Amino acid sequence: STFVKSGGEAFVLGEASGFVKDGDKLCVVLGPRGPEWQENPYPFQCSIEDPTKQTKFKGMKSYIAYKLVPSHTGQQVHRRYKHFDWLYGRLAEKFPVISVPHLPEKQATGRFEEDFISKRRKGLAWWMDHMCSHPVLAQCDAFQHFLTCPSTDEKAWKQGKRKAEKDEMVGANFFLTISVPTGPGASLDLQEVESQVDGFKAFTKKMDESALQLNHTANEFARKQVTGFKKEYQKVGHSFKCLSQAFELDQQAFSAGLNQAIAFTAEAYDAIGDLFADQPRQDLDPVMDLLALYQGHLANFPDIIHVQKGALTKVKESKRHVEEGKMELQKAEGIQERCNIISFATLAEINHFHKIRVRDFKSQMQHFLQQQILFFQKVTQKLEEALHKYDSV
Repeated sequence: STFVKSGGEAFVLGEASGFVKDGDKLCVVLGPRGPEWQENPYPFQCSIEDPTKQTKFKGMKSYIAYKLVPSHTGQQVHRRYKHFDWLYGRLAEKFPVISVPHLPEKQATGRFEEDFISKRRKGLAWWMDHMCSHPVLAQCDAFQHFLTCPSTDEKAWKQGKRKAEKDEMVGANFFLTISVPTGPGASLDLQEVESQVDGFKAFTKKMDESALQLNHTANEFARKQVTGFKKEYQKVGHSFKCLSQAFELDQQAFSAGLNQAIAFTAEAYDAIGDLFADQPRQDLDPVMDLLALYQGHLANFPDIIHVQKGALTKVKESKRHVEEGKMELQKAEGIQERCNIISFATLAEINHFHKIRVRDFKSQMQHFLQQQILFFQKVTQKLEEALHKYDSV
């Protein structure tokens, strides 16, 4: 099970025994909403720009390299998708109670097509934003190596990779690095924790279902705009054009203005059809990019919850064993203490998820509605221009 595979079970049972350096410590603090990861004291962002096609082995192999510019160094580095993939693998293995965002999916064919490269860059930009926004992931050595190691220094890159791959603070030892609040008012009520985690589990299930539905609906709506709506508006435009061509057979001078106005109306409807086809790129596609990122997070949480549930089960078992005289009280208290650490980390991760979700969906919905308003303003403008053509008829 994930509880065993993640090292959670070995940690709860007191079998982890690594040496934790100060730089490896991950702090959970008590914030206004309960346990939270301690904020990164030096927040930064990182842009992903200029995907360029490059070659190696004298042109035998082609790949796309992305320019990364972290704000805390200002030094650009170039990374390929395979570098992102390597980093994701390391982090997903190292952090069993943290939701490492999923990368945009791999693709075997069409990798060098402009639309695919543009879409992947946007997906990687969302991924990078979530990495930089996470107080733990942003400060992780492997991530910092990925962001700062010069692209031209192959030796330094390999050394950093090897160091990350030999990291001893993984599995059961990872949990040793988590430092939690102590003292009065800092202990967790396990029943309350269980209730919170169950509530979050129900929330993620519902969010996953609704994200899937919205993604399907947006996809379908975008498809209709690109093909159906464009075609229908241009059909109307074509019909007006035919009418104006018929009217042109009348050679009367006073009807020339009307013919021109109807021909202009035809062009307006044709242009509106093009506006419909281009619009999903501006509003629906960004919403679907965000949903794809969150579907990755939602796929991570069952395993995170499973680790916490496994720890709670061990606490319940240990209490029963103490009552039956099969376990010393001191050992059971150690199990409860270590379960507490996992619970603090899980609740901190849940809090971070909600905080970032509110931020992302607020900004994305604002963007969506702003783009919708701009779109309908453009449509209205086209229709108003057509209307004014009749003023002088």
